[in-house]
Amino acid sequence: MLVIALMLAIALTTASGCATSSQMLTGSPRAPLLPSDVRVYTQAPQSFEEIAVLSASRKSVSSAGGERAIEKMIETMRSQAAQLGANGLLLEDFSDSDPVAVGSGVRSQTYTHNASIDVGVGGSLGVVKKAAKARAIFVTSQH
Repeated sequence: MLVIALMLAIALTTASGCATSSQMLTGSPRAPLLPSDVRVYTQAPQSFEEIAVLSASRKSVSSAGGERAIEKMIETMRSQAAQLGANGLLLEDFSDSDPVAVGSGVRSQTYTHNASIDVGVGGSLGVVKKAAKARAIFVTSQH
């Protein structure tokens, strides 16, 4: 049982610590801003200049933990946009990969002079990779 708990703890630590991000410049960066100055858009504003295409991904232990993973990816991309001087982050795509299952089990067998005892315990969890894409933009007129 201790072995299973230890393996699950290692798997959770590994899965929750895996995050990546990238950026591809498509325009001219500006003076850096604070992340709190970057407005998040789900639809394109009327007038803007694109600065970069951003992406981020995280591994989540289950699809139920997806909202938190999405929030963290948005915050990561918001910080990237701020460093490029973008005052807007235009969200474009969110996706999940197929889950990868990690499992383990332990079994013990004991013999006595008139009996045999078997005990087994197993556990598993799924890891889902979530990905997000957005554009770092500079909104030239906000209505």
